[in-house]
Amino acid sequence: MTDELFMEHAGVRLHYRIDGDELAPWLMLSNSLGTNLAMWEPQMPGLLQHFRVLRYDTRGHGLSNAPSASCSIADLGRDAIALLDHIGITQTHFCGLSLGGMTGMWLAANQSTRIGRLVLCNTSPLMAPPANWDTRIALVTKGGMASIAGNVIDRWFTADFQARSPASIAIVHQMLLETPAAGYAACCAAIRDMDQRASLASISHPTLVIAGTRDIATPPQDGKLIAERVAGSTYIELDAAHLSNWEQAAAFSACLSDFLQGT
Repeated sequence: MTDELFMEHAGVRLHYRIDGDELAPWLMLSNSLGTNLAMWEPQMPGLLQHFRVLRYDTRGHGLSNAPSASCSIADLGRDAIALLDHIGITQTHFCGLSLGGMTGMWLAANQSTRIGRLVLCNTSPLMAPPANWDTRIALVTKGGMASIAGNVIDRWFTADFQARSPASIAIVHQMLLETPAAGYAACCAAIRDMDQRASLASISHPTLVIAGTRDIATPPQDGKLIAERVAGSTYIELDAAHLSNWEQAAAFSACLSDFLQGT
């Protein structure tokens, strides 16, 4: 069964999709800055063998709107909770990459009973300095997503992967270009204002942290910091840049599925 649906919450129209067996355990997937729910396509064939998968477009991304010029990570977390409430999901496993991982950290620290196993991928609890984000907000506000797309792709993928997988790069590049500039800017503000370092120690869920050895956006030391502060967590490093779920799709999918199944 597959559904593509929308829900309204606090001025936000969230687009979401549900796939998989109705009797399987729930898994919620949260996308990175500048993508949409389709960023998880490389993982879907494997995940659907074991889980009922809920994907959604983060506010301001894909078909979800952004009702204001800025938002917070807490706002994004409350969006996720509102979506779970709307569907009637009491608890779900959660996997988020980059911005999605930041949302996952907030959920685990502030809505712990709603989350089962937690996977935080290519993410960080703090991304300073704020001036970098102000510059990016100004660029997309003035010149649209095309003004940053080339630079972002070079940060998301190694040159080797770009050379050998042009079809994958084209798909992700199009996702980036189709992201509404205003929504992208609003979520940039959320990242700019975020500092979740102090709350990491309160996370008690079984947690997997995935980092990319060649990720310059959220480098391995960021993932190691999360793993050090979340008691009992598991840290895995893949030979990839920022979107490790594309660059090392098979290895990423195997790590994710094994951890979520408790193997």
